[in-house]
Amino acid sequence: MPPGRGTVTRACHATGLLLILSGLVHLVVFAVDGGPWDGPVSWRKPVTFGLSFGITLIAVTWVTSYLRVRPGQRAALLAVFAADCVLEVAGITLQAWRGVPSHLDMETSFDTAVSMSLAVGGGVLVVLLTVFAVASFRHRPAGPAGMALAVRTGFAVLLVGLASGAAMIARGVILTRTGHQEAAYHSTAPLKPLHGVSLHAVLVLPALARLLSLSSWDATVRRRIVAVAAGCYAAAVVAAGVWAAVTY
Repeated sequence: MPPGRGTVTRACHATGLLLILSGLVHLVVFAVDGGPWDGPVSWRKPVTFGLSFGITLIAVTWVTSYLRVRPGQRAALLAVFAADCVLEVAGITLQAWRGVPSHLDMETSFDTAVSMSLAVGGGVLVVLLTVFAVASFRHRPAGPAGMALAVRTGFAVLLVGLASGAAMIARGVILTRTGHQEAAYHSTAPLKPLHGVSLHAVLVLPALARLLSLSSWDATVRRRIVAVAAGCYAAAVVAAGVWAAVTY
C-alpha cells in the first residue's frame, strides 16, 4: 500500500477513536453537570453522536478495505468522510456547550449557519456512503466466507438509516420554516429507532463474518450464519420502519 493511502487509513482510525473519546468525555460531563437526557438541548447529543460517528468512521474504513475499488479513490473518499464526521460532531458539540439545539435551530444567523452546515454535511455523508454501497454491489467484495453478503447488507441497511436521517431533517426544516419550531423538534421521534438501528449494520454483520472466519466451521456453515444474522437485522429494520410509519 502506498504511504499516502496507509496514512489516510491510520488517520481515519485515529479520528474515529478521538470522536469516541469525545463522546465518552461528554458522558462524564453529563454525569457531573446533570440536566435532561432527552430533548433538543442535552448532553445526549455530543455523547451519542461522538460515539456513533467514531464507530461508524472506524467501521467504514475497515469494511471498505474489502471493496474492489481503486486504492486512491477509496483513500480520497475516506479522507472526505472523516473530515465530514468531525464537522458533524464538532457542530453538535459546540451547540451543546452553548446550550442551544444543534439541528433545526434558526433562531439566530449563527445558529442557522450551524444547522445548515450540519444538514449539508449530512448530504455529503449520504453521497459518500452511497458511492461505497454501489461499489459493494457492482463487484463482489473480497474477504472470508459470508463477508460479501455482510458488507452488501450492511451498506444497504446503512442507506436506510441515512434516508431516515434525511427525512427527519427535511420534515424538521419544513416545520421550522413554517413557524412550528417546537413541532419540528418533536417530529423526529418516530424515525429515531429506525435511524439508530440501521446505522451500525455495516459494522455488526462484517464483524460477525470476520469472527466466524476464525472458527473451525466450514465456509457453508459460516455463510448460513451470516445469512441468518442479515435476515434478523433486516427484520429489526422493517419492524422499526413499521413503528415509524404507524407513529409518524
